Amino acid sequence: MRTFDQKQLQEQFREDGFVFLPGFINEAEVEQIHLHLEKLIKEKVPVMPPEHVFYEKKDDPSTLKQLQTLFSYDDFFYRLMFGSRFEALASVLLDDGVVGKNMQYFNKPPLTGKPTPPHQDGYYFMLEPNEAVTMWLGLEPVNEENGCVRYVKGSHRKGIRSHGKTGTLGFSQGITDYGREDDKEVWRVTKAGDLLVHHSLTIHRADANMSRDRTRKALGFIYYAQKAKENTAAKTAYQQKLNEEIRKASLS
Repeated sequence: MRTFDQKQLQEQFREDGFVFLPGFINEAEVEQIHLHLEKLIKEKVPVMPPEHVFYEKKDDPSTLKQLQTLFSYDDFFYRLMFGSRFEALASVLLDDGVVGKNMQYFNKPPLTGKPTPPHQDGYYFMLEPNEAVTMWLGLEPVNEENGCVRYVKGSHRKGIRSHGKTGTLGFSQGITDYGREDDKEVWRVTKAGDLLVHHSLTIHRADANMSRDRTRKALGFIYYAQKAKENTAAKTAYQQKLNEEIRKASLS
């Protein structure tokens, strides 16, 4: 694992709303994640609730695109989430203690992996103050062809933008006026083990997977700052509505 200058990371995070840390974990650690993911998908996905499992095509297991709360199903992922270097990094970037909230698996299957609409994670989090980070850990090479993550530099300093329904399962809300002031979009070519971290208010999106034979697998980590408090009533109401929509979609 590479070492990084914490002060420099904090300054870049405050200025840009995201940081890129190449080689955050090594090849052997990436392989361990792949092995545990394969085991979890084989043994746990069949019994997971529908709000924790998303497919591009619901009748095609090969189009699995997203899993939620991995740490709830495997101790390996629990240790990766809590008391880990990922948690320590979140605390450095937010300059606060942190609370681990979610660990997700993401994939964009070849040709069927749809674009991720532009959005701000903070819209879903409903925090005051809206201080949180999302981490994106690449598990294989990603570039423009198979769906790289794109950020709008400095957008975290401009508050929450207007969001509306997107029709994209797993990303139900997206920015309604994207493109108006979004000319600072940047992206990185990433390798397995590279880490991207963005602020909860940073606008981001991802391209579709246009490759014929490449997947686009990654892990996502979400940490809230300790000082950030959830609007629990609004969050519960939103989650209940979303879960109902997911269950209806899984039955249709």
